[in-house]
Amino acid sequence: MRMRHTNFMRKFHFRLCSLLLVLLQFGFAQEVSFRITPLHPMEELRADALRAQPPVEHGTFLKPDLVELVRLDPAIKLDIRYATSNNFLGTPVYMQARAFLQRPAAEALLRAHRELKANGYGLIIHDGYRPWYVTKIFWDATPDDKRIFVADPAEGSKHNRGCAVDLSVYDLKTGREVEMPSGYDEMTDRAFADYVGGTAEERARRAVLRQAMEKQGFQVNPREWWHFDYKDWKQYPILNVKFEDLGQ
Repeated sequence: MRMRHTNFMRKFHFRLCSLLLVLLQFGFAQEVSFRITPLHPMEELRADALRAQPPVEHGTFLKPDLVELVRLDPAIKLDIRYATSNNFLGTPVYMQARAFLQRPAAEALLRAHRELKANGYGLIIHDGYRPWYVTKIFWDATPDDKRIFVADPAEGSKHNRGCAVDLSVYDLKTGREVEMPSGYDEMTDRAFADYVGGTAEERARRAVLRQAMEKQGFQVNPREWWHFDYKDWKQYPILNVKFEDLGQ
């Protein structure tokens, strides 16, 4: 019995290592994300957020037209950490690993992606449209001293409007995500868009990404080098539609 168990564990370990190597090769599994200890149990946070309602907005908005980013170009990669336990909360928040933007923002993203190819890079997406209830989970889970890195659900997030994207770049030759001055979702000053630390190479790659995105109508979040807001975000309403309800 012990021999069988040992053989099973060896095979399992081998398959797990092989899977991780494949994921690393294609840029999906990167460094372990920055972690916090949620202020409340995640089950409670999720239940409370799903019961709550987004803020009431007044005015005229464009009709939402969310586009799934991987359909734009097969070279756009996904690393949707909120669909895994490799995120700042340490548990999956999304039920599906998908990324969407409003159509004009998605088309602008595609133009930036194509321009980056000339520099040997491709885009890797960490997050796009985010249902409002997830913004509430993030806010309610995060200690006060870290809340500058999460959006207040009382105001809604540009992610909720489908006009914000979290992303980085990967090397087209190796398929690996490049190193930047900080990791994704790192809640320190290393994440600031104008942080002067890190290596010259890391800062140069950050600048290449920022230049390509800003050229297409995105603006970087000063506190997060990976977070870009599309210029027309005010024209879209706050949405609270789950990924699984957006169709395939």
